[in-house]
Amino acid sequence: MDSDRSFRRQIERLLRVDSREKPEVYTRVFEATEVASLNYWLEVSFSAGIATLGLVLNSPAVVIGAMLISPLMGPIMAAGLSFAAADLYLGLKSLVTLVASIAGAVALSAVLVWLVPFHSPTTEILSRTNPNLLDLGVAFFSGLAGSIVVCRGGGGGGVTALPGVAIAVALMPPLCTVGFGVGSGWNWSIVSGAGLLFLTNLVAIVASAFLVFYVVRMDAPDVRGAIDQSIRERAPRDLLFHILKRAIPHRALGSIGKLHWRILMLAVILAILFVPLRNALDRVKDETSARGAVRDAIRRLTPPDTVLSEQLSIGSDKIRVRLIVTEPVDPTRVAEAQRSILKRTGKDVDLSVRVVAGKEELALLRERLKAPGTAALQDLDSIRSELLTRLGPPLLEIWPSDSAPLLDYELGFGPKDILVRIRYQAAAPLEPASEELITRFLRARLGLEQLKLILDHQNPVPPAETAEQAPASGGKGVRKSPPIRRQAR
Repeated sequence: MDSDRSFRRQIERLLRVDSREKPEVYTRVFEATEVASLNYWLEVSFSAGIATLGLVLNSPAVVIGAMLISPLMGPIMAAGLSFAAADLYLGLKSLVTLVASIAGAVALSAVLVWLVPFHSPTTEILSRTNPNLLDLGVAFFSGLAGSIVVCRGGGGGGVTALPGVAIAVALMPPLCTVGFGVGSGWNWSIVSGAGLLFLTNLVAIVASAFLVFYVVRMDAPDVRGAIDQSIRERAPRDLLFHILKRAIPHRALGSIGKLHWRILMLAVILAILFVPLRNALDRVKDETSARGAVRDAIRRLTPPDTVLSEQLSIGSDKIRVRLIVTEPVDPTRVAEAQRSILKRTGKDVDLSVRVVAGKEELALLRERLKAPGTAALQDLDSIRSELLTRLGPPLLEIWPSDSAPLLDYELGFGPKDILVRIRYQAAAPLEPASEELITRFLRARLGLEQLKLILDHQNPVPPAETAEQAPASGGKGVRKSPPIRRQAR
């Protein structure tokens, strides 16, 4: 025990933590848990509002602005300090403040998202729905840095004035991402992923704050004596204190159990989080490996300057690659590329290569189309090739391939309109706002105001079901087009 105290005193001295300032630090942390503070709730509201709009606008700069306000750092630091000092009263105050803050931020974010006329997830939103062990490490080290700043007196700006730490750990954006999932119709994948990220940040900061506050002896008897006196003077004005006083013996308010039980509690929570975060990290590793294998295979398959478009979809057991190139590719080389990807990833590979005309062929085709007699039937195939060539790149540029893989697209002509029919596969049909955005983009890029977009949505088919539905005979059948689900004008 003496060696432990000596070690902690040495660390305290190396960190330049002044023992005389500890009661003041404790008081500032305690005040950061005041749930009835108007200033605190204004900070929560401003931060949640800025973060929500930044996520919807897909603006990293706006999201970072919301991080800088960082009102949640106060009660989270208080939770870590309550574990280090065994202060049940402070722990319950921080818990009440955190629960109220989380509920308020999510509710405000959900309302703002509900008022927005479009609910398409942006890159900023999707990046906060797949946390892994690396996020846990970032939050832990950020919590260590923030706790040391607080122990030294807050750097002159109080508990919540920790800009670098606030940006690194990003507490409010994950909460507002949860609000986006709620406000856009209870999108459970977004709610669960962002909720896991926030919980990861929360637990990691509490654990690191506990470690720092304990090492610098915030639980020292002389410090606790001065703190308890200050709390007794403030407690009679606190409604929570009166509620706890009736439910819990007075002497128990200053203790939340032995040190080893507190450490065990945090360790169990971290162990529970470790499982999904480790699985997510493994998925990131597999996806990175698959992307590298595909990139190397394509580099050997065809020169980079001949590739117009590349689509990659990585599933749990299959990789789909769609290439649009300007030069023909030998089928044997395509088969070799598939085998190479399979060997490196262990997943089935579906690699398709589509060839379109190059610049010289397109220039020649345009001259032919300008010449007299271009309406001859023998030139219809050339017209079709040019139109599909013009449609392909802008369509692949705007289409959300990650969430709705593109299966096929067709061109058609009516008396008044030019029709573009797109078949895609997704768990749910695209939002009307997304359809309108794609239609306007294609009209602008192709210069066709009379263009009409027809979207044909198909649900993902499990592999087993696909095998059962395959035709039993070897004869040719007539494939019926699936029904058109939605039509944008």
